[in-house]
Amino acid sequence: MKLNTLLALGLGTVLCTFIVMRPTPCVAADTNSIAHTFAISTNDFLLDGQRLQIRCGEIHAARVPKEYWRQRLQMAKAMGLNTVCAYLFWNLHEPKPGEYVWTGQADDVEFCRIAQEEGLWVILRPGPYACAEWEMGGTPWWLLKNDDIKLRTRDPRYINAVRSYLKEVGRELGPMQITHGGPIIMAQVENEYGFYGKDTGYMDDIRQALVDAGFDVPLFQCNPPDQMRNGLLTNLFQAGNFGSDVVKNFAKVRAIQPVGPLICSEFYPGWFDTWGQPHHTGKPENYLPNLKLMLDMGASFSIYMAHGGTTFGLWSGCDRPFKPDTSSYDYDAPISEAGWATPKFFQTRELFAKYLLPGEKLPEPPAQNPVINFAPVELKAVAPLFANLPAPVADESPRNMEAYDQGYGCILYRTAIPAGPATTLEAAAIRDFGYVFVDGKRVGILDRRSANAKIVLPERAAAGQLDVLVEPMGRINFGPEMVDRKGLIAPVKLGGEALHNWQIFNLPLDDQMLAGLKFQPAKAEGPAFWRGTFTLEKAGDTFLDLRGWGKGDVWVNGRCLGRYWNIGPSQTAYAPGCWLHAGTNDIVILDLLGPEKNSIAGLSKPILAELHPEKDFAKVRRPEVTLNLEANATTINGTFAPGSDTQDINFITPGKGRFFCLESLNAQDGKPYAAVAELDLLDAAGKPISHNGWTIAYVDSEERNGEDGTAENAIDGQTANYWHTEWKNNSPNHPHRLILDLGKSQVISGFRYVPRQGDGGGRIKDYRIIIGDGLVKK
Repeated sequence: MKLNTLLALGLGTVLCTFIVMRPTPCVAADTNSIAHTFAISTNDFLLDGQRLQIRCGEIHAARVPKEYWRQRLQMAKAMGLNTVCAYLFWNLHEPKPGEYVWTGQADDVEFCRIAQEEGLWVILRPGPYACAEWEMGGTPWWLLKNDDIKLRTRDPRYINAVRSYLKEVGRELGPMQITHGGPIIMAQVENEYGFYGKDTGYMDDIRQALVDAGFDVPLFQCNPPDQMRNGLLTNLFQAGNFGSDVVKNFAKVRAIQPVGPLICSEFYPGWFDTWGQPHHTGKPENYLPNLKLMLDMGASFSIYMAHGGTTFGLWSGCDRPFKPDTSSYDYDAPISEAGWATPKFFQTRELFAKYLLPGEKLPEPPAQNPVINFAPVELKAVAPLFANLPAPVADESPRNMEAYDQGYGCILYRTAIPAGPATTLEAAAIRDFGYVFVDGKRVGILDRRSANAKIVLPERAAAGQLDVLVEPMGRINFGPEMVDRKGLIAPVKLGGEALHNWQIFNLPLDDQMLAGLKFQPAKAEGPAFWRGTFTLEKAGDTFLDLRGWGKGDVWVNGRCLGRYWNIGPSQTAYAPGCWLHAGTNDIVILDLLGPEKNSIAGLSKPILAELHPEKDFAKVRRPEVTLNLEANATTINGTFAPGSDTQDINFITPGKGRFFCLESLNAQDGKPYAAVAELDLLDAAGKPISHNGWTIAYVDSEERNGEDGTAENAIDGQTANYWHTEWKNNSPNHPHRLILDLGKSQVISGFRYVPRQGDGGGRIKDYRIIIGDGLVKK
């Protein structure tokens, strides 16, 4: 086979050379011929030597039932995409060290094969880190059994595991590259590493691992443009991630990569949801003009997400510092969670039809899968959780769940406590919710969303049994906070004295555990599994109405559909018709709080935007806060530069304290609003401080009706969303205060401020910073 060099990209001082197969005549929409080639020139992506403007959209195989992959890919093609982008999730493919899974929902080879058959190219994002609102960003939990492991570094325990995994990826998916007759045209090295670190040596190790695994298509790295210089490899093609400010962001890419085609590797049509926060939607009036602008510029892009789907099972992740994601990953994408064509789908299709390449034409969308509903049925069989415990493990003090070789599910910690008056039970930390029982009666809930893991136990006339049932949500999937070990974190103290002699019960919520449950026709108080059946004349997609239930997980015919929580915004669970059947279908619901009514119905439409804060078992917000400005507080005044660029503010004299207050005195546009996309605090060495343990101590105003402008958006690591003061029903004026509780006193030498991105107001002009330990009067 004759090889030639199509391109040597001059990126800095190093040349980036891609070697590809000899070009053959271009057929724009045909991905099935084995003679295709792909390359990157000084101006364009080249398919068979002809210009290819990549119109890509993200679809994750694991978030779509395998039986529906073809229909979803046909929808993508009909919308006008010529390429799909696909993450691989390491923890899905390697659930235990050295044990690999490439079947069922993890059969990414088949997903790529179907994409090729449907006339779509594939951009592969193999990790090892993905983010994607997926449990631990796709990183396997079992790495956390090493107490001091450093993820996403050259720590041998991490990097050696990465090499083994990527070697397996190459064995499975290497043959699917365009250079071997498949549809994969590019592969991504790591993911948004610039948000995490600056070690080019680490990035080059990942690049080399992919090369050693047999990847010979062009490799690239992606980052938001402001983070591109962190960990930059000049022998990789660079792609930018952003959801607005197209011209400005591409200009930032050009400053780093002077030649080569432009591509936005993540362009956001909507956003994901987190429990207890408003449902997100993306405005077509913002999304469509930006898409058109990129098309007119000749730039390429990938819509994240074209189709979000569902994070089935216990795979949903968590934003930092602690914002657990819903199982619905609808994303307000053009193709809905159930694969339906939305108005945004048709608007996108109409736009793309005007920019087709020679030889392209849009197929008609495939038929929508059948939808059914069913009347409410009562779940009468009950298996109380405390009556279905396995044999315990004895331990002097409680340890994290990973120390007991458990990755997912729940875990129960039990010990004896003496008689005594009402007193405080306090743990070093709780991850994430700890339901506390004394002699089988629930007396409180330890809640990670609060600043402290403590409650008051009532008076006890006699010695008793203390149970702490811990429900972990997904591990944090972004930032250094990914080292997110779950469980009850010692020491655990009663009245200031450490408790010892614990029994630990592993409750992994896996198939084996569910098969061993002993159900009985009875009522249940406390955490329990509920079982019932529903009968269908024919199978079809439906949405289980969970509004009568509390908090937990749901299974249908042995498949875990995901998590639910009555606070919303999601109130339904998507049940794909391909996982149902005519006749009797089984359903099991774990409810950790207890249902209001133990029945379930199937709806023909999802409920994605119904909040019930009154059902939350914790008040996350303090109603009001008095600032104690005389408590040795450090006060700093300043002015932000206008515009949307990230700004680092370094203090002349560092401050120290547990509380950090940003006070907005006025806005750049003179209006009464304040907004912040992201805040990072800098330690004594000028490095970002981990958000682990941070909470919002107070915010004077946040928009929760017109959009999700909640204060946690300012510290979740995402720059595409933001904290915004009220605007729909009220418009309070400056000053506005956002106060962070860091959990402990820390030296703060400065902070990093990311203004609201895109169009809209709220960018702060003059500000005051207040730092101190006794800053907040309780």
